[in-house]
Amino acid sequence: MAGGSVSECKEYLFKVLVIGELGVGKTSIIKRYVHELFSQHYRATIGVDFALKVINWDSKTLVRLQLWDIAGQERFGNMTRVYYKEAVGALVVFDVTRSSTFDAISKWKHDLDTKVKLPNGNPIPSVLLANKCDQKDASSTSPSALDGFCKEAGFLGWFETSAKDNINVDEAARFLVENILASVKGLPYEENTGDRVQLDQDMAVAESKSGCC
Repeated sequence: MAGGSVSECKEYLFKVLVIGELGVGKTSIIKRYVHELFSQHYRATIGVDFALKVINWDSKTLVRLQLWDIAGQERFGNMTRVYYKEAVGALVVFDVTRSSTFDAISKWKHDLDTKVKLPNGNPIPSVLLANKCDQKDASSTSPSALDGFCKEAGFLGWFETSAKDNINVDEAARFLVENILASVKGLPYEENTGDRVQLDQDMAVAESKSGCC
């Protein structure tokens, strides 16, 4: 019986991008989510960093989230297509205290949609994060305006987040994973991409040792 239950367990490896302008808190969000840590002093990410979060989603589903922390200045770089390849979801981050970082979101989303798609040709599920909401003088866009923006730009939804105070980081990630799982249901995901998944894992382990590439 025990052997039967093990064979029924599904394992997924999902590559999720974390993108947005320089200094919006992408690294802080990942560190909070994966390691439950926060620091004021992360250096700017150069190129791309990796982090792995393992989630016991339910009794029959194990999800490994491979989070790609892509540097803010990389949007127009030639490497972004390589970084985006095979991604199945994205967190797009802006800083509520800096309106210029919100203004850039449309460009990031357009870049994302033109460089990576799901196997069925649809855009990959993406969630907008209004980060640094702990800063009380934040001049954030109104909720109704963000609702409208998300609908227009093709985001699943948005969350006010604070990596510092641990607000909505887990909730936003869970919402994204729910939608990724829904998008792959019915697809022979594990069978078709087993080799690629292993390759990605090896690559992530190798890259994480150096911290960046």
